[in-house]
Amino acid sequence: MANDRLAGEIEETTSTTDEDANDSSPLLPDPTPKARSVRTKVPEIEVHLYRRGKGPIDVFKTSLGGWDQDQLEVRDILDKYGFKSIYAFNAQSVRGLSIRFNPRNGRSLLPYKDGSVIYIDGEPKDSLIKPITKILLGVAVTTLLIVLVMKETPQWVKKMNFTGGQFPPWILACVVIVFTRLRKRTRDFLTKRG
Repeated sequence: MANDRLAGEIEETTSTTDEDANDSSPLLPDPTPKARSVRTKVPEIEVHLYRRGKGPIDVFKTSLGGWDQDQLEVRDILDKYGFKSIYAFNAQSVRGLSIRFNPRNGRSLLPYKDGSVIYIDGEPKDSLIKPITKILLGVAVTTLLIVLVMKETPQWVKKMNFTGGQFPPWILACVVIVFTRLRKRTRDFLTKRG
C-alpha cells in the first residue's frame, strides 16, 4: 500500500513553523494579487497667466507635451481662456515676444524645462459686436456718400431731409477724414483710461 501511494500522485508536504505562519508561502498563489503599475513623473511647469498685463488671473500647473515632453500646450490655453494670442511676460517690465506654436498640434515651438515657472500675458479675442458695428457703419457712410454725390437726389432722401438743405460732398468728405483721424488718436487714450 505504501508503494501504491508513492507511485500515484506526488503530494506536497510543508512544515509550518512560527516564522512560516507569518510569511506567505512562495509555492501558494497570493489570494490578493497586487496591481502592477509603472510610475513616471510627467514634466510640469507652473504658469502665471495675465490678461493685458493685469492679474494674474490664474496660476496653474500644466503638463508638457510632445515627443521629448518639453513643449507647452498653447492651443489649450488659448481655447480655455479665450485668447487670440499669448506673449512671454515680465511683471516688472512689459510684454515680450509672442509664444509661437505649431498649427497642426498646438504645441509651442520652443522647449521648456520641467519645474519652470513662466509668466504669460494674453490678448483676448475681439467680440463679435465690434466687427458687425464697423460693417454697418461702413455701409451707412457709403450709402450716404453715394446719395450725396449723385446728381439727382432720390425721393426717399428728399422725404427724410435731416439737414434742411443740400450738403456739398467735399464738406462731407472732410468730416469723414477728421472723424477717422480722431478715432485713431483717441483709441489708445480710451483703452488706457477704461
